[in-house]
Amino acid sequence: MGDMSNETPEGDRIAKVLSRVGVASRREAERMIAEGRVKVNGKVIESPALNVTDKDRVMIDDAPMAAAEPARLWLYHKPSGLVTTERDEKDRPTVFSALPEDMPRVMSIGRLDLNSEGLLLLTNDGELKRRLELPSTGWLRRYRVRVKGEASKLDLDRLRAGIDVEGVKYQPMQVQFDRQQGANAWLTISIREGKNREIRRAMEAIGAVVNRLIRVSYGPFQIGNLKAGEVEEIKRRVLRDQLGLDGDMQPLEEPKKKPVRTRRNEDAHPKGRIAGGRTVGGKSAAKSGSKPAGGKTFSSKPTDGRPAGGKTFGSKPTDGRPAGGKTFGSKAPGRKPFGSRDDAGPAKGPRKFTPKKPR
Repeated sequence: MGDMSNETPEGDRIAKVLSRVGVASRREAERMIAEGRVKVNGKVIESPALNVTDKDRVMIDDAPMAAAEPARLWLYHKPSGLVTTERDEKDRPTVFSALPEDMPRVMSIGRLDLNSEGLLLLTNDGELKRRLELPSTGWLRRYRVRVKGEASKLDLDRLRAGIDVEGVKYQPMQVQFDRQQGANAWLTISIREGKNREIRRAMEAIGAVVNRLIRVSYGPFQIGNLKAGEVEEIKRRVLRDQLGLDGDMQPLEEPKKKPVRTRRNEDAHPKGRIAGGRTVGGKSAAKSGSKPAGGKTFSSKPTDGRPAGGKTFGSKPTDGRPAGGKTFGSKAPGRKPFGSRDDAGPAKGPRKFTPKKPR
């Protein structure tokens, strides 16, 4: 029999690597591989089922693959009339052709329709794009929506409850009526999924026609005062905080699930102690000499009323004062503070002279 190894191959899948350096999204990278445009170590590859490392030489269209750059993110105010694709079969103007010339190659996170406008996130990192588009990310997208007709005549509760349109299930939307402006009504609608033409199709299902759609926020990012056609890069510190990136601007691993708390194993740790002699969450079973190694006590008091070192935290020692003779928030016995009264009554002042009456 041959050697059956279950070890995971080193490196990452070639499509993920191409996406990581900003060449293309994973899906587009797989298409490039199928077209024979990618070589690894001088050989054209036909399948994306290949792991590569930094030692491998990757070429795209006979040009060396560029090194990966730190993840970056831009806010772009998309005007109406642009398509969110790199190439359009109908030769319509695209978002990417309208960007400033000094912009690096970027990809959009999600899309906006031809006639939709507002906030569009752009990134140079394909892995970041994929991560933020996952349904599990669940970022709220908020839109200003103008519809023809009176809002009072629309059954907006159907949208709030979730609606089926031609077999497509749309999750419940957050819908708020803003104002009526002549023959049009302005609404604020928030969604989490962002399916293709979701708001337009849902509004059509309740008999409303959308004549303007503006995305004003995407997750924690807002369009603010950004004018149509303008681009603004997010600062690296903000990007790290909001997206969970490490110091090298690489995506952090998924947070590990917290272990489920179970009853303590009395056989493994008798008397409520763990290895090392510490007592956690309770008192040691022994009454005297029950201090762990190092003289520190956790969640329990020694028999003399003081922890090692003679300092008292949140309790009084038996002699009424901590080490050093100072009292914090309490009185020392046998000493009268200035201006206080003793147990016998008010403090006595100077004696007053009273002359005797003549006999």
